[in-house]
Amino acid sequence: MSNPSDVRKLDEDARQLASLGYVSEFKRDMSLWENFSLGFTYLSPVVGVYSLFAFALATGGPPMIWAVVLAAIGQLFVALVFGEVVSQFPVSGGVYPWARRLWGRRWAWLTGWVYMLALVVTIASVSYGAGPFVAMFLDITPSTDVTIVCAIVLILIVMMLNLAGTRILAKVAFFGFAAELAGAVAVGGWLLLTERRHGLGVLFDSAGVEGSNSYLPAFLAAALIGVYLYYGFEACGDVAEEVRNPGKRIPRSMRMTIYIGGAASFVITLALLLAVPDFGAVITGADPDPVTTVLRGAFGPVGFKVVLGIVLISFLSCALSLQASASRLIYSYARDDMMPVSHAFKKISAKRHVPPYALLLTAILPICIVIASKISENALTKIVSFASLGIYLAFMMVVMAALRARLKGWRPSGKFTLGRWGLPVTLTALGYQLLAATNMAWPRTPDAPWYDNYNVLLSAALVVAAGLVYMLIAKPYARTDLPHGDAIAEPSNRNRTSPKPQAERGPLTADHREKAR
Repeated sequence: MSNPSDVRKLDEDARQLASLGYVSEFKRDMSLWENFSLGFTYLSPVVGVYSLFAFALATGGPPMIWAVVLAAIGQLFVALVFGEVVSQFPVSGGVYPWARRLWGRRWAWLTGWVYMLALVVTIASVSYGAGPFVAMFLDITPSTDVTIVCAIVLILIVMMLNLAGTRILAKVAFFGFAAELAGAVAVGGWLLLTERRHGLGVLFDSAGVEGSNSYLPAFLAAALIGVYLYYGFEACGDVAEEVRNPGKRIPRSMRMTIYIGGAASFVITLALLLAVPDFGAVITGADPDPVTTVLRGAFGPVGFKVVLGIVLISFLSCALSLQASASRLIYSYARDDMMPVSHAFKKISAKRHVPPYALLLTAILPICIVIASKISENALTKIVSFASLGIYLAFMMVVMAALRARLKGWRPSGKFTLGRWGLPVTLTALGYQLLAATNMAWPRTPDAPWYDNYNVLLSAALVVAAGLVYMLIAKPYARTDLPHGDAIAEPSNRNRTSPKPQAERGPLTADHREKAR
């Protein structure tokens, strides 16, 4: 890094982090586009659409595409709120340190707990969703056992890539972004030009999925595809200590993730919808995999394999970004002594500048979930539902903390702020999340056993309850005197939560600056 302006920027980043109570051991190797690529591949239009297209179409008919649009708008408001927060608090770990500074230690611990488990389950959902595509690529007959084995192999591969270091992570994420976007445009464009079987009017035709009832419940159930699609932008902030000029670049990366990811998701969904030969067959279950039906028909045996290759790159890069985000959260948690065996999980590899034990944990836990899925019917839908609800709960807790802080006088002081629009944007973001979370937890199968009908809600309640019990008994939030609840610039608050003087933590030496690079 010979450019003097870059060196000055790194020094400025180190000083800002020091003012927040930390000296980073990460290298700031990520550019704006690489940071955006991390968020994009985590969001992954291909993974989200291809995993849930069949479910959404069978449940809500062609109008399910509007759930993709509505979710993008709702999550954009959330991304704007997050952009303000990360700009002022560019600390690795994302939602946990943000909640800590906005509200306090207890709220932060519970936020991080929910988000951590949701991320782990999301890694499992993406890996599980990749299984059938891996099987088809290798000409293996898809089955539950095959899916589980493929998922485990994928998790192990992304762990090895993440262990290689931030530079490799950034390059693979950027390659995944380029391949996925190019593939989405090429495949979507080809389908729209050569395989269009319906007019745009079908986007307003339910195809009879509602039967004799109202269409709204069917649409709300199908909306899971939109909910699952639009988280991932927060990953840009999870690696805040690995990005140069994070207060400016990360908020921009978050917005770009929604803009570009949303556009790609809409195009992919539209192209697939208009190319489906028979909506009735999908709705009745006669065609359980319309994505494969469309792609095989459009591209033939050889072209289908090429498309599958792009799809698998998308799943791989998505799982890679998810695991990177989860490991940084665990590291951030452990750095503040917030979890058992913190001394191991906060270790950073001196050679690769990544947290190896945190990465190992983000492989072991998803593998356990994937194996356990064997005992459940419709495992993918249930895993996705729980993961999405957990993520939204964690998001909601950060937005609530931001709203509370703003009402108590907080004025964001980072390089990105919403100004007078801050309060209405925050209220809108919270409203959307409340509606989305309620929709995900709503029981939809009255004829099923109660434990199955309320599976998602009960799982979320169990996670929150377990976190509360552990928090009350072990009091992990009290193990550090690092700053908390200090977003509001009040003299009494500053005195209570201000970080130790830098002199007590050690000077920002040339070695620290070198580590920051």
